[in-house]
Amino acid sequence: MSSDHQHIKLHIDVNSAFLSWSAIRLLESGSRTDLRTIPSIVGGDRKTRHGIVVAKSIPAKKYGIHTADTVASAFQKCPTLVSVKPDHQYYRKKSHELMEYLRGICPQIQQVSVDECYMDFEPIRDRYPSPETAARIICDGVQKTFGFTVNVGISDRKVLAKMASDFEKPNKVHTLYADEIREKLWPLPIGSLHMCGRKSAEKFEQLGIATIGDLALADRSRISYLFKSHGDLLWRYANGIDDSEVVTEAREAKSIGNSTTLPEDIIKREGALSVLEKLSGSVSDRLNKHGFLAKQVTVEIKYATFRSTSHQMIMDTATSDQNRIYEIAVRLFDSLWDGSPVRLLGLRTGKLQKEGEPYQLNLFDYQKQLEKQEKERTIQEKRLKVNQRKKKMEDAIKKIENKYGAGSITKGFNNS
Repeated sequence: MSSDHQHIKLHIDVNSAFLSWSAIRLLESGSRTDLRTIPSIVGGDRKTRHGIVVAKSIPAKKYGIHTADTVASAFQKCPTLVSVKPDHQYYRKKSHELMEYLRGICPQIQQVSVDECYMDFEPIRDRYPSPETAARIICDGVQKTFGFTVNVGISDRKVLAKMASDFEKPNKVHTLYADEIREKLWPLPIGSLHMCGRKSAEKFEQLGIATIGDLALADRSRISYLFKSHGDLLWRYANGIDDSEVVTEAREAKSIGNSTTLPEDIIKREGALSVLEKLSGSVSDRLNKHGFLAKQVTVEIKYATFRSTSHQMIMDTATSDQNRIYEIAVRLFDSLWDGSPVRLLGLRTGKLQKEGEPYQLNLFDYQKQLEKQEKERTIQEKRLKVNQRKKKMEDAIKKIENKYGAGSITKGFNNS
């Protein structure tokens, strides 16, 4: 390893955060069963079995249960499964406690979601004999203080630190320095590369690119041609190329937000709303932490085709309330989404003002914004219905041709 004088970053990630925090909440309420030790999930409704799996225990994983599975299919795989509803208010509380604890170790923290952050090792380098020692102390301290575990990835590149934290779990410390990628990163399947979704992985495999190493050694120009800018990003990540640094929250922030690239494309509205609820909680926490109120909410959607779209809305009153932000985010999502598979969801708040500052209430502008949103949502709904009818017709034609042969059905012409 030749990174003694490089700028070292740690990526700290809670092991199965929602499941772990739900287990702790139940134990604090007097439960004698630790959800982490039995086949269990967080998500949906236990009685109706509606919704999706947002977190799973290690024993549940052994039954082939995956995040984003429907709750119904999870119970089919394991009839004795225990399911609990998510408690996002409690999750935000645990997230806040964890981040404050970590800032007590090093203030140079960049929180990227409710359950993960980057830490700059340089400010505390002289306090520890090595980054690995510091990471191990962090792991042990979190477990002793809070009762849940984290993984810590260590590297001289942020993306590699992120990848390292995804190695063997739970409660582990892993390194992935730039000079270790051939040994530790390249043999991994292409689908495990950060930012490489299921659809991209399938396309790479069709091209004979089965591992991260295959991509790293592929012709960059060809990958960029076939996969556009996203392909070039993945090629750089496969080669450990990432010069970004740990960025702490700016004191005079112009906007505060989060986005998440999904492990699997979302095809159902309820799955997207679950993600937006998580993002709303994270953004609300950061607004409150820095004493900001926001008047503008923006939602971004990136589809599986890498096409991006976004829309924003001005609220009548500045707020940091998670429920209000989520309500607007849902409205924006419904006005934007065209029914296609979603790869990334982002939520950002803008037009920030310090809490306590006076502001002008403009009901006229707000009403115009509402009317515009309603009009756009109506257009999107009509477009979605047309697309659904078109797909049903195409499916029906395909069934007939499969049964009676190609060309057995043709379009009619009106000669009158």
